[in-house]
Amino acid sequence: MIDVRRGRERWRRLDVTVRDLPFPLLLVAGAFVPALQAHGTQVGDLPARPFDTLALPVILLTCLPLAVRRRWPAVCVVLVSLGFAAEQLRAYHSFTGSALAFALVSAGAHLERRRYAVAAGISAGYVALAFALDRIGSPERLDGFATFYLAAAFAWGVGAWLRSTRAVEAERRRRVAEATRAAERTRIARELHDVVTHHVTAMVVQVEAARYLTAAPDRLDATLGAVGDTGRRAITDLRHLLELLNPDHGTDPRMPSVGELPALVEQTRQAGQPIEFSTAGEPAESAGSAEFVAYRVVQESLTNALKYAHGSRTVVRVHYRDKEISVEVGTDASGSPAASPGGSGRGLAGLRDRVGALGGDFSADPRPDGGFVVRARIPSGSPS
Repeated sequence: MIDVRRGRERWRRLDVTVRDLPFPLLLVAGAFVPALQAHGTQVGDLPARPFDTLALPVILLTCLPLAVRRRWPAVCVVLVSLGFAAEQLRAYHSFTGSALAFALVSAGAHLERRRYAVAAGISAGYVALAFALDRIGSPERLDGFATFYLAAAFAWGVGAWLRSTRAVEAERRRRVAEATRAAERTRIARELHDVVTHHVTAMVVQVEAARYLTAAPDRLDATLGAVGDTGRRAITDLRHLLELLNPDHGTDPRMPSVGELPALVEQTRQAGQPIEFSTAGEPAESAGSAEFVAYRVVQESLTNALKYAHGSRTVVRVHYRDKEISVEVGTDASGSPAASPGGSGRGLAGLRDRVGALGGDFSADPRPDGGFVVRARIPSGSPS
């Protein structure tokens, strides 16, 4: 059984000249079909002449250059025009006269440089052909020559339209590709921010606390162990994240979900942040991206609590409903800023974009008592 797809792939791998050659060969063969003889394109309306010894060279000159119509469109249209002129002067009126239209369309579509010079040269050549036909007794009037010239210009215009359409499509694809790359870079930057900021903040806080535990070896050992655990989790998360950059990776790497919130809360507690964690309801079976976004909301909120209100009471509430997940993370004002790198504002902005992309609501506001609260309502109807 013939593998059609493999045959097409092999055909596409051939040189463009080889792929364009069958058409001009078909025109050459058509010129010798009796039913098509003396029924070709006519300029000058001279009486038809039967084929003689010069007919074959003229036919080949008119048709074969079409094999290079995409590689060398200027060469193609010039040679085809010369063959067409010879065919009209000899009055063969063969089927091959239609090759000129294909050459003009190809030149308009594929010619990149000196377009106006080539068009002017062909126009001048046509004027010379008209004078030559008139000198040898052509009964064609000026309006007839002008009509044919307009038809030839229309064929060139069709090719130019195809060229502009192809350029517009290429520009559209380029912009789509750039937008896709920018969106992917933004997504990766957000993931790096979430992973690195949270883990590094926790490690910095834990190391700062360890400086004051030299007199308590047991607590110091536990704190340093927590730092090591945090570092290992950071490395694991970064490995998963870097799989996004691997072009051979068929699917996105594993992303955290709300089922890992208890571990996240416990990690933050080990960094010295008192947290009250509560959930209500059950996660939907197909919450999709909503679970991942909910995890990131809690993670970023706890990171900010460690940075700006270390040691203050923090309350995390997650409510699962049929069509949405509600998250609220509130921090009291009784804590103190930790000795960790300052924020860039990307975290909350990224959360707002993520929640908004799913059609949810996000807010991050100060409390009247000086604390801070983050609220998010994340629709979970789509498993995307």
